[in-house]
Order: sequence, then structure tokens, then C-alpha cells
Amino acid sequence: MATTAHLISNNLPSVKQLQCFLAVAHELNFRRAAERLSMTQPPLTRQIKSLESLLHQQLFSRSTHAVSLTEAGRALVVRAEKILEALNALNADPLFHQDRLRIGLTRTLDFTRIQPVGARLTQLDIDDEIDSPDLSSAQLLQCLTQNTLDIVLTGEKGAYQQESVHYRWLCREPLSIALPATHPASQQENVSLNDVSDLPLFWFSRSANPAFYDKCEKVFATLKTPLKKVKEPEDSLTMLAHIARGKGFALLPQSKCAFSQEGLCYRTLSEDQAQQLNIDIYAATRRSDERLPLLQALDILGARDPSPPC
Repeated sequence: MATTAHLISNNLPSVKQLQCFLAVAHELNFRRAAERLSMTQPPLTRQIKSLESLLHQQLFSRSTHAVSLTEAGRALVVRAEKILEALNALNADPLFHQDRLRIGLTRTLDFTRIQPVGARLTQLDIDDEIDSPDLSSAQLLQCLTQNTLDIVLTGEKGAYQQESVHYRWLCREPLSIALPATHPASQQENVSLNDVSDLPLFWFSRSANPAFYDKCEKVFATLKTPLKKVKEPEDSLTMLAHIARGKGFALLPQSKCAFSQEGLCYRTLSEDQAQQLNIDIYAATRRSDERLPLLQALDILGARDPSPPC
């Protein structure tokens, strides 16, 4: 029992701390390590400082130009890798989670506002784990192929490893226009992209979601006036603040149009463009995974194999 009491002490490093440590140890660069972990640099730095405080050891030597491992840091690399490898093997063992599903939801959609999918998610078995990390569809699909998630609800199909991923269509999410409340088009109930072509469009890079990007660009090519585009800020609230100040407009999933700010308004797209500009939502799974609990969850979600309606 003495050994057990020691192991359940709260003075042990967390898995997250060890993952952050190894990312920095391998990259020897905090910015690149943060990108690798899909997080920002300040929380990564806090995790490392907390780990160093817990172990009473300095793990990295830092200067303005370089990061290097200390002797204690080099020793911890070997042990941390063994610990995480053992945990990863445990996590991959079907004996431990053959009936439990790990479900990832893309950050680009608010599923609590998408019905009936939102209601169906609440009907899933209590043992199923719904994870909503701050990850894009592309990042979640990578987790799926790496066997750290079992079902991913994604906006559009992914661009890679289609042969190993099975996509089942769930529903179609309309897009709305976020525009300045002072713009003349804000007086209309339905707005065409031609009505706001005098404003720049906050837009993303194709690599973030090639299928959705190409769908939209196909429509943009038919407009009377080519759209001016500016890089979309990483933080959506920053982007909406820019829009409220008249700096541009954005196309947003309808479920993400809940934020209210003076000077900002949302409008539905004109009927013809609304039929073309939307997001098809899919439940993605590994083709090799045919467990009964997974198939039952897909049935509850209403996922289906046929292509989305035209």
C-alpha cells in the first residue's frame, strides 16, 4: 500500500507536462514546439515552468538566440519517452476502450446550435468521450488516423488519406455574411457577395480546408467584381472586431454567428449563393474500425453513406 500511496501523490508530472517537455526537447524552439502541439506559446511556457518547479530542476538553458537541454533535461528525455510510450501502448490496447468512443468536434462549428446533430450528440452513450479541443478539421482528421480519436465531425472531407478514412454525411450548415452595420447592404435581409465587393474578405489559406476553399473559390470566380482578400486573423473575435470597425466582411457558419458587438451584423446570403456556399458536415471514421458501439453511435448521429443532396 505504501507504493500505491506514493504513485497517487499529486506531486507527479502530468502527461501534458511531459508531452510539452518532449516537444521543446525535440524542437529546441518554443515557437515550433507550440505549433507542433497545436497550442500557443504562453501556455507551453507555463507547462515547462511548472514541470521544472515540480522537479526542482532546470530542464532547459535559454538565451535570446538558442534553447538547449541541461543535463537534467537530457536525462528526463529518456524517461519521459518511456512513460509516454507505455501510456500510448495502453491507450491503443482494445481491451481498455473497445466500448468507449473518443469523439472530436471541429472548432469551426458550434454543434450546440446545429440541429438535429447537437441533440443527437447528447444521446450518445455516457461512456463515450466527446472531446472539443481547439483543433481544425484537418488537425482532428490527423488525430483520427493516429488512433487518438474514433469519430470526427468535420466540415467537408479531408484532403489526404481518403483511402483510410470513411466519410458519412450528416447535414449541411448554411453560411452567413458578417458585415459592418454601417454598410448599405446591412439594410437588406439577404445579401449577395456582389453587394459587399467594395469590402475586403477575411479569408484563410487553402491548406486549412482545401475542399471548402475550392467550393467557395468556384463561386467567387463567377462574381461581377473580383473580391479583395486579406488574411483571416487566428482569433475570430479579433476578426469580428475589425468587421465592426468597417475593415471588411467574412463568411461564417450560421452556428458561429452568435457573438454580438456594436457595429457588427449578420445577414443571410442571397438565395442562389446560399445554395452554393455552405459546409457539408461529415462523420469521419477509420475504415478499419467496424466496432458495434461505433456503428451504433453513427446510427444515432444519423450519419449516412450516400453523397449529400445537390
